[in-house]
Amino acid sequence: MTRHHRKYSSGIAIGIVVAILSAPSLTLGWGAGGHMMVAKIAFDRLNPRAKAKAAHLLSLPINPAAITKKSKDFVNAAHWPDDLRPDHSFDAFLVRHFIDNPFHLDNTALPPDLPEADNIVKALQDNVEILKTSTDENEQAQALRFIIHFVGDIHQPLHCATRVDAALTHGDLGGNKAFVLLPDPKNPGHLKTVNLHSYWDGGIGKFPPTGPNFAPPPLNKIPPAVVLALAHHPDTDPDIKLDEPLAFSAWADESFALAQQVAYHGIKKRTKPTAEYNRIALETARKRVAWGGYRLAALLNSIWP
Repeated sequence: MTRHHRKYSSGIAIGIVVAILSAPSLTLGWGAGGHMMVAKIAFDRLNPRAKAKAAHLLSLPINPAAITKKSKDFVNAAHWPDDLRPDHSFDAFLVRHFIDNPFHLDNTALPPDLPEADNIVKALQDNVEILKTSTDENEQAQALRFIIHFVGDIHQPLHCATRVDAALTHGDLGGNKAFVLLPDPKNPGHLKTVNLHSYWDGGIGKFPPTGPNFAPPPLNKIPPAVVLALAHHPDTDPDIKLDEPLAFSAWADESFALAQQVAYHGIKKRTKPTAEYNRIALETARKRVAWGGYRLAALLNSIWP
């Protein structure tokens, strides 16, 4: 049966059965902090017309108004699609946060129904078309919020891959069913079990963390994290291809390759990632955030030159 929703897993101490939360819910791309970093990088690079147009659209009280009013600025708008989790009228959008490109390491047959036709590449194409052609400002405002978020999502490697093996013949949901052991800050000297996807969402534990009840980090935590992300990843790298702002499939392919080469590389079931893994993973996460920010700005500047 085709999957429609990803699920969060809880971090718990060794020896306790790992629980998967039973209620279907939206898997974050980056956590709110990572999405806000992408948006901050992009916002600083927007031309004046694009900034003004974005500010106007983000000021509109689109539905659900109670959620939208909490994210009227460009940086906070980045986590709006994840804030929609409690509103089930938006459940149809959940599959549009990722694209499950399958791969295997043990010759298990790949699922013929993956990736699903409705995915993040199509979502970006559709919402860009709305932003370019719609005369309905509320529709444009929603499309802009999704674009800001989905450009972040597509640069998270585990949003573009799912690992298939004999035990998980339909994939591990982008690392949601792959688990690693990490130090438990609430219980020094002990380890907790965390799914690999969540570990990457938080920038290997180094991005501004999401607060209680998924509250986004304060805005003042974002610029210092952006500085670290940009430090070794200037926009002069020719592989970013800022002259190709609609290359969504290529961006997904990059993430798919990085999922195999970095995110899953050397990860064994319920073991602690090595220091070398963490070093490479963190640098990769920062690079993807930087590139996502550069490309988001190039995309919006091309729509509103």
